[in-house]
Amino acid sequence: MRWDAIRIGGGGPAAPALFEREAVARSSGTPGFAGMTFFEVHARSIINRVPEASRMPFRWTINPYRGCSHACTYCAWGETPILMADGRTKPLADVRAGDAVYGTARRGRCRRYVPTTVLAHWQTVKPAYRTTLEDGTSLVSSGDHRFLSDRGWKYVTGREQGAERRPHLTAGNKLIGTGRFAEQPKDSAEYRRGYLCGMVRGDAGLGTYGGIPQFRLALAGTDALGRARGYLASAGLATTMFAFSEASETRRMMTAIRTSTRDQVRVIKWLTRWPGSPGLDWRKGFLAGIFDAEGSCSGALRISDTDPAIIGWTIACLYALGFAAVAEPARHADGLRVIRLRGGLKEALRFFHTTDPAITRKRSIEGTAIKSGARLGVVSVEPLGLDLPMFDITTGTGDFIADGVVSHNCFARQTHTYLDLDAGHDFDSKIVVKVNAPQRVRAELAAPRWRGEHIAMGTNVDCYQRAEGRYQLMPGVLAALRDAANPFSILTKGTLILRDIGLLEEASEVTDVGLAVSVGCTSQDLWRTLEPGTPSPQRRLEVCATLTGRGLPCGVLMGPVVPFLSDSPAQLGATVRQIAQAGASSVSPIVLHLRPGARDWFFGWLGEHHPDLIPRYRGLYGRSAYAPKAYQQRVTEQIRELARQEGIGRTSHRGGAGARRSRLQPGQPTQRERAGGTREAGDGELTQDAVQLSLL
Repeated sequence: MRWDAIRIGGGGPAAPALFEREAVARSSGTPGFAGMTFFEVHARSIINRVPEASRMPFRWTINPYRGCSHACTYCAWGETPILMADGRTKPLADVRAGDAVYGTARRGRCRRYVPTTVLAHWQTVKPAYRTTLEDGTSLVSSGDHRFLSDRGWKYVTGREQGAERRPHLTAGNKLIGTGRFAEQPKDSAEYRRGYLCGMVRGDAGLGTYGGIPQFRLALAGTDALGRARGYLASAGLATTMFAFSEASETRRMMTAIRTSTRDQVRVIKWLTRWPGSPGLDWRKGFLAGIFDAEGSCSGALRISDTDPAIIGWTIACLYALGFAAVAEPARHADGLRVIRLRGGLKEALRFFHTTDPAITRKRSIEGTAIKSGARLGVVSVEPLGLDLPMFDITTGTGDFIADGVVSHNCFARQTHTYLDLDAGHDFDSKIVVKVNAPQRVRAELAAPRWRGEHIAMGTNVDCYQRAEGRYQLMPGVLAALRDAANPFSILTKGTLILRDIGLLEEASEVTDVGLAVSVGCTSQDLWRTLEPGTPSPQRRLEVCATLTGRGLPCGVLMGPVVPFLSDSPAQLGATVRQIAQAGASSVSPIVLHLRPGARDWFFGWLGEHHPDLIPRYRGLYGRSAYAPKAYQQRVTEQIRELARQEGIGRTSHRGGAGARRSRLQPGQPTQRERAGGTREAGDGELTQDAVQLSLL
């Protein structure tokens, strides 16, 4: 790198606070750093502790830098579905203060579902664990997160004795709730036609009256009426809205829409005809429409009608979507029959999420007791081997419903914003450099109060980003960790780590060292446009191979997998094959996430480089920040199978003198932990470009 054009001070941006002395702001004329400012600061401390509120007091990180000069186009992940008070779900990362969600409250002898308000929302980075349940529910959380079990609140991890003794999940425990939520339907043309068919046939007047063609739909409430009117409008059919009947002591006000245009009535009849071979989208829409028109959910979910055709189609659609239902015999002169959904609350919620009826009040589960026959026994609790961004909320009830199980509130705080810098443009362009990091590390490791806990580097940003080439802070940091025999782990996408391979080998002789690199795909063209400030994927895999060859096993975080650009079977196979050839000890896949803000930037990039893909991305992501679960699971399963075929993780590499000590991968227990000492936190890192959904 060339740093000849650096200038000091002057009219540079104001420096962040919270350091020992005033920061020196430097900007560079080097093309690779155009528009960037480096704040050189003297940190008061460098080994940072996770806040006390996390209830995990022995978790530490070192971040020589804040902000990152890698200039990646994508951003952070977060995916756990949270049950909102309107009966729908929203990813935990997208929930905001003021939102209404479901929590729980004890009423009498039972704990029941109740609406509650989100009071705050946080994000942090912590070592991640996956809790797998019997029904396939997979919950990614930190070790100190708590879930409600049949034996009370339990942490994800803990010990039976010692300083970390606490109630924690073990095989055989059963979590409380209904289990994983179903994916919500896409707003496709077939779904809309199915919805109109169910709604119009179930509750509308459609025909010729006194020689005049007429369509009229009257409902109490505007949720379903507005949806039906909007769907008709999308088909070019304009309707008039009017007050159908005033409210009384026993009835709510009813509003209606209508049209008497012959051609429009004819088109509505055509839209709502019975299809010859309906797809799943049409079936989901039909069930949503007929439920809004003729359904209820009070104790059990029921749909009632007198039309044999509607009864038949409703049962057929339920069965096609895997629901069990019973059609009760007609008990009225008019032939009214009731279809009752089996399976209790678990299946009712699956029905709501699979079909998405419009009427919110019919989806309410307020006051329902928290009990179900769901198979929610704990099968396993496994460390993922990485620090992941964790999102959390505080609610009025102290809990919330996360992917169908009752989850306790936790706390967190932001990082770059803590320095009065924003997490967007400032994160990319204003880099805080703790120039005294090596000296502070050595001093703090030597302090009598330091207990030798595991230290994670890169928990917020890459410690081997390009700025490290100028400031060279890591050699001093690693030397201090080596001299203190203190365990640590690193995740990077930079090649500068090879500069320090000698120090890493020396450290691995006296303590546990965990290493990993991130590689989303091996396409040179995609890398050049998507990650312009990073070393190429091939160079990163060379880093992995070099480290492994020197007896320092290295894993690969395969993320992000970019839909339609790096997700074909051939591309995934090529990437995993090269990861295997590099001798990676593990591979962990992550699919592209488009959070608010990052979504705008990414679509701008997409419009410039791949404009033909914009409609496909809108179809895949819709309004969500996340690709559908089915897509994510398919990619994950493909990569796992490819990794199995290539033998990743099967071979123990022994290429150097440090192999005995350096086999620790991010997330595995340290030597101190295996000996029965305090749990070492912070195993494994994750940079801001490659993150996954999680809970605190």
